[in-house]
Amino acid sequence: MGRLPVLVRLPGGELIGRGGPLLRIESPAFFHRLGTRSTIGFGEAYVAGEWTSLDPATALTPFAARLATLVPRPLQLLRHVVDGRRPAGERNTTDGARANIRRHYDLSNDLFTTLLDESMTYSSAWFGPGDDLRAAQLRKIDGVLDLVGVGPGSRVLEIGTGWGALAVRAARRGATVTTLTISAEQRDLALERIAEAGVADRVDVLLRDYREATGGYDAVVSVEMIEAVGEEYWPEYFATLRRVLAPGGVVGLQAITMPHDRMLATRHSQTWITKYVFPGGQLLSVPAIERQARAAGLAITARRRLGEHYARTLRVWRERFTAAADRVADLDFDETFRRMWEFYLAYCEAGFRARYLDVWQFRLAITARSAAMPTPRPGRPRA
Repeated sequence: MGRLPVLVRLPGGELIGRGGPLLRIESPAFFHRLGTRSTIGFGEAYVAGEWTSLDPATALTPFAARLATLVPRPLQLLRHVVDGRRPAGERNTTDGARANIRRHYDLSNDLFTTLLDESMTYSSAWFGPGDDLRAAQLRKIDGVLDLVGVGPGSRVLEIGTGWGALAVRAARRGATVTTLTISAEQRDLALERIAEAGVADRVDVLLRDYREATGGYDAVVSVEMIEAVGEEYWPEYFATLRRVLAPGGVVGLQAITMPHDRMLATRHSQTWITKYVFPGGQLLSVPAIERQARAAGLAITARRRLGEHYARTLRVWRERFTAAADRVADLDFDETFRRMWEFYLAYCEAGFRARYLDVWQFRLAITARSAAMPTPRPGRPRA
């Protein structure tokens, strides 16, 4: 820690570091946890109250900026020994994906209202001058829909419903929308919100895995759902995108990314995020997206980077969540859960502020060679 621009106060009051945000170590147990559990232990120590900060995202940013060098390269090869491998039970089979999603998205719709804006949008916003969070989220949704040309008469497939905000926005443009989710909690609230918006006649919400998608669409949109697919199933995901596109159709994909070398180094290891927040989750890199798209007969024809907007989005979410501590408690989520989610939001914000993480909107189109070939018949979903 002494090499980082962070000021650390030890349990006895001694200060070390090169200045910068203050990180207070409250218990010697922090060092044991860090030494035995590495980055997972660092997060566990925050949840246990063994270190604190007035602004944990700012304190974490220098660490996020140096993740590739904090651990010597030879030891990075042994990371899975310290952190452990991804549990086999969290593979994103059709059943496994549903179980993984239930552990996060089915916690409680009311819980998500404590941090999200009125649109109930759980992905990076796109802030313009003077935008509050809701306006920035609608700007992001419109950006995706504009990218793929959604308008009157468009046939749209959405993979990953969320709570229905994008489906409503597309339907109000005159599109007909089929939207897929595997979260029963999200499906139920999305149906209510779509009915309240007066567009239920133009939107079908299906409790269905992306591998079970059928039909042909002018536009397929998927906003920050690919992170839940898993490397084993990336080829099937991109093949599905290609399979359900009508001739001339395009894909709008919003995806969180990480550096390619770090993706390769960590892809088989468990992380704090996958252990406690997103079981089965896995980020791609931009080269991985390009490679998977190309293999499926798709090509990226436009892209937009929104990383700094995600950092701001996460800060607003965390501020709203911490301000709603009493309401979170009333929902029967205890102090340990609250600190876990505070760390989750701060940890992610730091990753985007350090540009270790990024988020992109991509437009993908069918390649000329792929367009000349017969569309592959849909296979049976994997068990």
